[in-house]
Amino acid sequence: MLTRRHFIAGAAATFAAPAIIRAQTVFRAYPFSLGVASGDPSPDGFVIWTRLAPQPLEQHGGMAMAPMEVSWEVADDEAFRNRVAQGQAVARPELGHSIHVEVAGLQPDRPYWYRFQVPGERSIHGRARTLPLAASSPERLSFGVCGCQSYPDGYYTAHRHLAEEELAFVYHYGDYIYEYRGGPTRRGRAGELIVAVREVAGDTLYSLDDYRRRYAQYKADPDLQRAHATHAFFHSFDDHEIADNWTQDTDWDEIPPEIFRLRRAAALQAWYEHMPVRRALMPRNGEVRMHRAVRVGNLAEIDILDTRQYRSNQPCRDGFTPVCQEIEAANATILGAEQEAWLARNLQRNQARWNCLAQQIMMMSIDRNNWDDSGRVLNMDTWAAYETPRRRLLARMAGLNNVVVLTGDEHQNFAGLLHDRDRAVAVEFVATSISSGGDGSDRREGSERILASNPQIRFINDQRGYLTCDVTSDEWRTNYMVVDRVSTPGGSLSKRATLAMAHGEVALREV
Repeated sequence: MLTRRHFIAGAAATFAAPAIIRAQTVFRAYPFSLGVASGDPSPDGFVIWTRLAPQPLEQHGGMAMAPMEVSWEVADDEAFRNRVAQGQAVARPELGHSIHVEVAGLQPDRPYWYRFQVPGERSIHGRARTLPLAASSPERLSFGVCGCQSYPDGYYTAHRHLAEEELAFVYHYGDYIYEYRGGPTRRGRAGELIVAVREVAGDTLYSLDDYRRRYAQYKADPDLQRAHATHAFFHSFDDHEIADNWTQDTDWDEIPPEIFRLRRAAALQAWYEHMPVRRALMPRNGEVRMHRAVRVGNLAEIDILDTRQYRSNQPCRDGFTPVCQEIEAANATILGAEQEAWLARNLQRNQARWNCLAQQIMMMSIDRNNWDDSGRVLNMDTWAAYETPRRRLLARMAGLNNVVVLTGDEHQNFAGLLHDRDRAVAVEFVATSISSGGDGSDRREGSERILASNPQIRFINDQRGYLTCDVTSDEWRTNYMVVDRVSTPGGSLSKRATLAMAHGEVALREV
């Protein structure tokens, strides 16, 4: 018979959460369905990442609501004959059963291989490369730049080709996911019909579960998994990880700030759960301190910027809009006071041969009016709509003659010059999208008029792809790698153009 004491003891055993699941577990499907990734490399290590998700589109990824121990190991050979680091980490349900291991104690400037294991299952192998020592003098650096990868807009063919490049790392400028509702069609911002190349699951994203499910569908893509398994990534975020054109605690739909902050907190938690970033980037109070500096010996310093969390709201009603007085607002900000001061100090030190700003939105001020002579039109979501902080930053670049700005968001390739008044002070390379915008073409309609109206632009292209940057002490070369299509699988890759800047001379030439 069951006594009251038996009932209480049994209930306690039933409802107490298990400490950590270590025993043999049989998964209904492969638990490493989202692949592996590495990120934020340093001279002595990097982050390795995975997330347990045997049923990635089901609630909780098909995992039980309990923490689970995961083994990891790092080797200096692809066959894992010589393991140089190993340990256990806990995949916790509070973080979607994701794992972030900060590996340290490795040798600088060399490749390593890593993998994960749970009882009865092992992940694919990933590869990552450590950076050179800060005091070293590397002869060369090659790295990639990519972003804007709308799943319904096309296949990730560019990621497949990116995985075949010989690179030290990849900078991903953001728009890793898009928050729009799924379906075979959707309405574009101008009311146009957009037909999905492949259908994404779910409605518009609001809750943590919504964002987790969207990341799971994106990260299940095999070409994206190939890129992550081959290269370490430095990740930032732009707008679509949360909501279109958001700034601080405001979004496009003008939701009350206190309500939007709840959505932003859920989205940034999901971003952290799915990115191979360090614990320092874990959200705190709904914010992520995302900006950080990367040193590649004395060859380059790369300052990764955050142009969303601290930015004042877009002027002139946002969008592609005729110029209004608000773009000259004295109190406008893109980076916020603390980040702007941090960047100013880094530029003033000027300790590396090249200063690189890796960020999300175009810094060149471009007249977008390609239809009539009614006056200048700006994209109000770019630096051009924030002239006061833009001029401050360009003035700080003056005289350095070694500043390169890397940008995304435009779904087009651009190369051009940045001017402080009448003097060129930096060059800007804008990377096109992986898939967002569909197949595209060599030149978008109206491109010739844009080129004629904006002499600072040296190159423009409207295909999908990514950038590779080849950097030496004397020259910075950026290669525009494009695919012929993303609307069907199997697109081919070509080098559309190479633009170069010689150290000490702020000018661009096509190579």
